[in-house]
Amino acid sequence: MTRRKGRTLALEALYAWEAAGTPLEELIRFPWVEEEKLKNLDEESLNYPRLLIAGVIENQTIIDSKIRAAIQNWDFSRLKRVDLAILRLSAYSLLFQKETPPPVTIEEAIKLSQEYSGKDSYRFINAILDTISHGAALSPA
Repeated sequence: MTRRKGRTLALEALYAWEAAGTPLEELIRFPWVEEEKLKNLDEESLNYPRLLIAGVIENQTIIDSKIRAAIQNWDFSRLKRVDLAILRLSAYSLLFQKETPPPVTIEEAIKLSQEYSGKDSYRFINAILDTISHGAALSPA
């Protein structure tokens, strides 16, 4: 599985977590993925999206505080669920996955946004992640 597909699985899981409160234990089994497709994926390839999902959920308070700090003139509670899932996933990567360069993380977020969110959401997501990736917003604590 490519990293992009792993991020997509993580995005879908984080959306379900936000929308329905699906527990982590259920999310990391990927119940929405067709059984045949899951059979074709080995456990090792599923570890990456599981890491992302668990990382976001375990660090939600820190991640959300960084997103809130980066949003200007916008109410956090008004974020679309898909945008919030993309932001959380990407902010987790920026803050905790130092091996992935910030421009790569932001570019992947833009692509996810263009595929799964509204027409201009990618601009909003790009601006927020760019703010998080610079300055004091990058330290997780």
